Order: sequence, then structure tokens, then C-alpha cells
Amino acid sequence: MRAPGLKTDNMFTQTTQIRVRYGETDQMGYLYYGNYALYYEVGRAEAIRTLGFTYAELEKQGIIMPVAELNSKYLRPAYYDDLITVKTILKELPVDHKIRFHTELYNEKGELLNVGVTTLVFLHADTRLRYGMPPVMMERLAPFFEKSM
Repeated sequence: MRAPGLKTDNMFTQTTQIRVRYGETDQMGYLYYGNYALYYEVGRAEAIRTLGFTYAELEKQGIIMPVAELNSKYLRPAYYDDLITVKTILKELPVDHKIRFHTELYNEKGELLNVGVTTLVFLHADTRLRYGMPPVMMERLAPFFEKSM
């Protein structure tokens, strides 16, 4: 049985929404640039939850996923009280110890505000050595990347 995500063009997509809170804005009323990474993290956590996991459950299995790289491009500002749609996409099935989450943030008008890519690595919690994607996670993601006939 496939996890409840969206299968389009051999990728995994999940969306969630976040309302911009006053404390997340700067003096201009814009979502503070440093908070975009937090929105990416919310999207990743919800995408992983959609697959039937949480970060805590993976850690109990002895797997940690630190961020190795973060890229962000700001196209338009988000403002206080905007309802932001966070679209998290896995464009490729990981084949090694790295997983790349592509993120797109949209306002209520459907305007693209920001794009980002966050690369995480799977590590064994005790040794901090590289670890491949957990087999059960691979099993749940694989159907999203199968070729449609």
C-alpha cells in the first residue's frame, strides 16, 4: 500500500500550510529571512510523517538526519498573517546516504515566494558514520518513483 502523498511525474510531493506569525516577521512586516529554513523543516517533517515516520522514530532506530546543505532563493516576500503553502518535493529516489528535499513556498494567491533545496544525510546515531536510507523508508518511497505505463 502506497503512503498518502501525491505521485506526479515520478516524484513524491507533500503540502502543508503555515500562517505567518507576528513574531516571525521583521520590522518591515516581512517573514524574516532566517525563518524560511524553519518552514522548510516543517514541510520535511510533515512529508516524513506522511510516509509513516517521525524524526523521533528514526532516531529510536539509531538513525539521525543532520542538514548538510541549504540553498534558498527569495522571489517575493511573505507577510504577517499570510497563509503559506509549503510544498515539499523529493525529485529523485535517494541512492546513497543523502536525501534532497526541494521546497516551494506559495502565498494564498498561488504566487511562488521562495524556493529552496535542503540536503540531509543519514548517519548512524552512535558512530556518526554514513548510513543508507532505512530500508522501510525506501520501500515506502519507491512506488512514487515507478514509471507509469
